[in-house]
Amino acid sequence: MSKLFLGALALAGLTAMGPAQDTSGDAELAKAIQGRTAGAPLNCVSSSFIGTPQIIDRDTLVYRSGRTLYVNQLDVECPGLREGNTIVMEIHGSQICKNDSIRALEPGSTIPGPHCRLGNFTPFKKAK
Repeated sequence: MSKLFLGALALAGLTAMGPAQDTSGDAELAKAIQGRTAGAPLNCVSSSFIGTPQIIDRDTLVYRSGRTLYVNQLDVECPGLREGNTIVMEIHGSQICKNDSIRALEPGSTIPGPHCRLGNFTPFKKAK
């Protein structure tokens, strides 16, 4: 969560100073988690209750489950993660966990991109 929290603080600073670089992923993530409270990072989440991930940028995915968003911050950028691509994942068991492998598939392609590893899942819950 500290990496995510620091990212949010950095976004606030960039907004005040004006855009020096492309921060569309940061802005999209800030919009998604607005009005939500972060919980403790989790190593795994149940694969039966979360939907298809939303690609925010090359190292951030958002999974939705009811009133909770799970933000997954990959430790390293994944070159294939781009809006419009499909995430290919091998699920072993009933959970998706940190270090599970994902690959991105571009529209019209039959060969997925390189393997990338998931990070922790930080839950963001909406107030009742």
